[in-house]
Amino acid sequence: MSVWLPTSPCTPEACAGHDGNSASPARAVLRLTTAAALVLLGIVGFQPVRLLPDRPRRVLVRAWATALVRSFGLRLTVHGNPGPDGGRLIVANHISWLDIALVAAVMPCRMLAKSDIRHWPLLGPLSRHNGTLFIERERIRALPDTVDALTGALLAGDRVTVFPEGSTWCGRARGTFRRAAFQAALNAGVPVQPVRLAYRLPDGSPAGATAFVGDDPLTASLWRIARARGVRAEVRLLPRIPPGRHPDRRDLAAAAQAAVAADSVPASSVLLPGVPAQPAAPSATDRDRAKRPSASVHHWVNSSPASASSARTPS
Repeated sequence: MSVWLPTSPCTPEACAGHDGNSASPARAVLRLTTAAALVLLGIVGFQPVRLLPDRPRRVLVRAWATALVRSFGLRLTVHGNPGPDGGRLIVANHISWLDIALVAAVMPCRMLAKSDIRHWPLLGPLSRHNGTLFIERERIRALPDTVDALTGALLAGDRVTVFPEGSTWCGRARGTFRRAAFQAALNAGVPVQPVRLAYRLPDGSPAGATAFVGDDPLTASLWRIARARGVRAEVRLLPRIPPGRHPDRRDLAAAAQAAVAADSVPASSVLLPGVPAQPAAPSATDRDRAKRPSASVHHWVNSSPASASSARTPS
């Protein structure tokens, strides 16, 4: 256990229960089978898809990621507009391994992930093929190299998503945004795109089934999500923070965290066909509004010691 790794107090027992209706075991098995087939399709189809021009490639990736989210029985709602192409650091709160598919369903991009994921079955090959940047979380000395790799990807015009909380939280509470990733945005001179992710029950309350926290095994999380009914996945694209507005990474991280943590951000145009429309509001602009989990996709390294009061660190 490293004191440099961020921590969260969330646990499966306290945070990952499902209060809504449940699907039958047979339906859950069907959902998992469909999801596995989609992941295999992504692995097999990646090479030919990457040869396509940018626009059709992104359309196919979005369609695939949307299908993957829906294969678990989740309804998907998207607010906001991703705006123009070009290098951009996307930062989002972190609740579940499903977060990666949610972001890809709106803005296909590269991800920053812990190095362990490259050895996972199915997800490992998929992550290696889709340009994922890997970080060795236990080696704080590797952090400068990771920042350099992020900077290079942003300068090349890539969108890169990180989860700067460094660990998953259940959605009822949030962690502090770590600052290191924001240095890459400053170095590359690119905007930061805050994104808020949420999983909700029909009454609007947070859905516990999707939370992947603490020592929750991946298999248990998969089964819990497949059994849940009535869960809605929500993606809100918040106003972009333009380069130069916050020259210090501490202020930039704080501004992005404040945007994601805000409780009421207007909805905007719906991006995906078949996704239910929400009340209209301005699209994202250049305005600024101001575990130790044993098998997860938690990724990023803290640049300050973790609180001694927390019982877990991310994997």
